[in-house]
Amino acid sequence: MFNSVNNPFNKRIESSTSSSGDKKRRDEDKKEQEKRLLEEEESDEIRIGVLPILNEDDVIYLTKSYIEKLKGEHSDREKVVQKLDKYLENFDVKKFMKKNPNMTSSDFYMIMYNETEGIIK
Repeated sequence: MFNSVNNPFNKRIESSTSSSGDKKRRDEDKKEQEKRLLEEEESDEIRIGVLPILNEDDVIYLTKSYIEKLKGEHSDREKVVQKLDKYLENFDVKKFMKKNPNMTSSDFYMIMYNETEGIIK
């Protein structure tokens, strides 16, 4: 009844008797909701792009092409080429995949860079 009389800002006017109980209930609901949000389990991993997980054939193909590319870039350094050939010869795909599970193509290139960096330098 009083909401429209002498109310130039068109804001709701609440009665002091009814709002105190409602306000307590709203505060409790808000605290409960915040508590639930804080208790929810969230994974620490965030997958930005959903790339497919590589299988053994993919890893073999990518390894061969990566090593061939490195051999082409360092063709003037005979020892590096020999070490890369030896790395490819001794490459065990099952051991590699067991060591690096659920690997995507971007993961593969980071891992291969780390593994071949010592050979190239």
